Amino acid sequence: MTNPIQGLCSMATRGLLDELVATYAQHTGVPASFMAIGGVEAARRVSAGELFDVVVLASEAIDKLVAAGRLGAAGRIDLVRSGVAAAVPAGASRPDISTEEALRRAVWAAPRIAYSTGPSGVALMALFERWGIAGEIGSRLVQAPPGVPVGSLLARGEAELGFQQLSELIGIEGIELVGPLPPEVQITTVFSAAPAIPAALGIDGGAQPEAVRALLAFMGSAESADTKRRHGMEPA
Repeated sequence: MTNPIQGLCSMATRGLLDELVATYAQHTGVPASFMAIGGVEAARRVSAGELFDVVVLASEAIDKLVAAGRLGAAGRIDLVRSGVAAAVPAGASRPDISTEEALRRAVWAAPRIAYSTGPSGVALMALFERWGIAGEIGSRLVQAPPGVPVGSLLARGEAELGFQQLSELIGIEGIELVGPLPPEVQITTVFSAAPAIPAALGIDGGAQPEAVRALLAFMGSAESADTKRRHGMEPA
């Protein structure tokens, strides 16, 4: 009997992974679950030695944990490509963001702009710097705390325009999606998965390494592609 597989992920992939592991358990009888927290905190916990069988984070974070010897390089796979979208509070007018210039005007006109602490938020700030408006709109920027969806700030009326990965905006009540960022400035994050070293070695009573490898194979398979798209992401 395989021990339950314990995973850790950032908030962007929470809904996707919940569905994938439920499907996997239904087909194989092997239970698995993912704890979803802010990406920065997730990387810190793994780096500090907290044990999980599988970790799913932005590819750069995964690569750093592999280099530090916390995750297994042999089992590392790229799972999805995740793009950023814009949203507004429910009932609000939706600005034109179809081109880079239209998006810049929408940002400039918004009284308050919400963004995330993750990689997409960092890239968004870099975009505002490139546009030369970061200083002027600085007082209007509202950063969501780690693990808090940008959509919840919009729903509570704490911002009029928000940006986060589409997967994190889907399904949040009280908001309306405006759409993805235009292709010329789209911010794409690749999320990757890797087994923890203890699980890969079968140490500490973790899940059997064969079960971990099988789960990763399923998560990266063509069979999972439709689920990934339904959650606003593309197979990597």
